[in-house]
Amino acid sequence: MSLPYAARIAFQGELGAYSHEACRVARPDMTPVPCRTFEDAIDAVRSGQAELAMLPVENSTYGRVADIHSLLPKSGLNIIEEAFVRVHINLLGLPGTTIKDIKSAMSHTVLLGQCKSFLAQHGIARITGADTAGSAKDVAAQGDPSMAALASELAGDIYGLDLLARHIEDQGNNTTRFLLMSPQADTSRRGDHGMITSFVFEVRNIPAALYKAMGGFATNGINMTKLESYMVGGSFTATQFYADIEGHPDDPDVARALEELDYFTNMIEILGVYPADPGRK
Repeated sequence: MSLPYAARIAFQGELGAYSHEACRVARPDMTPVPCRTFEDAIDAVRSGQAELAMLPVENSTYGRVADIHSLLPKSGLNIIEEAFVRVHINLLGLPGTTIKDIKSAMSHTVLLGQCKSFLAQHGIARITGADTAGSAKDVAAQGDPSMAALASELAGDIYGLDLLARHIEDQGNNTTRFLLMSPQADTSRRGDHGMITSFVFEVRNIPAALYKAMGGFATNGINMTKLESYMVGGSFTATQFYADIEGHPDDPDVARALEELDYFTNMIEILGVYPADPGRK
């Protein structure tokens, strides 16, 4: 008997991906639904095949996840929560193998770059795979004892690989921030660490528009934790900005800052109002 859709959470990647780990951290009672692309994960929620979607937005080592910020405004979904997941990278091999047997390691190009020191120390060549858990799945299927995967311990458990080396990442604080997306907005005040408001906006084509738009946040004492720009529709002039601020839109100082921002913009869209994760600190 199939589980009800309300018990499902969609993510991009294979079972065992770090996004799968984020789902287990944030919603351990829900059934994970692996999807091929970020768009597929969003569509799974919009079509009712899943209740929520878990999307990575940035990594402390690699930076922002490509395409995510341009997808969020068009998704029709709302941010209801954030989750910070420590990315521990592990060397996984076929059962019975040791590090000395490994000649090459497969993973997403980002993870390969985050383990340069370990791989160089052991003379292990890098092979680019589609993603982390997918690489673990491929290594298990190919059956080559000289090939390993760089992935989560969860991926090793799922695909029957041995843990040859644990936590081999170069950076000891490697963390990915995820956003939990829902069709329904939740602007209620909740959590013990304050609220975060995320939004996108497009400034008017006037001199110093961005500087003036940001002035309202400074004068009202609003802490803007993120501000990123990205092009829209391939245009060099239609630049949109993604921003995270501390506070709730109903806070008087936040309301004044957003009102001033509105004066200097063509568009503002609130993407979500949600509790700050303690991982921010």
